[in-house]
Amino acid sequence: MPMSDVKSSRVILITGPARSGKSEWGERLAAQSATQFGQRVVYVATAIAPTDDAEWLARVEAHRNRRPADWETLEVSHHLAKAIAAAAPDTCLLVDSLGTWLANLLEQDEETWAETQAELLHCLEQAQAQVILIAEETGWGVVPAYPLGRRFRDRLGTLTRKIGAIANPVYLVTGGYALNLSALGTQIDG
Repeated sequence: MPMSDVKSSRVILITGPARSGKSEWGERLAAQSATQFGQRVVYVATAIAPTDDAEWLARVEAHRNRRPADWETLEVSHHLAKAIAAAAPDTCLLVDSLGTWLANLLEQDEETWAETQAELLHCLEQAQAQVILIAEETGWGVVPAYPLGRRFRDRLGTLTRKIGAIANPVYLVTGGYALNLSALGTQIDG
């Protein structure tokens, strides 16, 4: 991505499968915003870290170790829209990840989830800060055999598509490569 595109992109969406390099690509774009344009980077961690899960804690630590020391960390497990709305214009928010945030809210009924989703989309459309969102691709496999799995997959797919309509660029990261879908593809309305 040319440096000028990083500055002019208010909402950037990065999606892809597990271990594809999504977070690293988001970190690279956020670092460009900081070094080239003087933006303050705030890493928005959406996970609720269980303290008794050593493997999970190791994953969190690996993410921390990759980030520059001057980046701030904001833990936002539920109120992502409020964090986006409160961010100053000279800020780059790196939200990692939408799937984890959605999982924290998965027990919401359909009406409450629709309100939560609408609030997030509204805040993204009105954002003064740059927002880089990392989203997992979960719908490329079999349909989950249980209702909660289907709810997660369907909600994340719909949310990612709606954010994709707001974001520019939208990246697909797979196999360690980032593809700019905004430049290569055609957006589907609806």
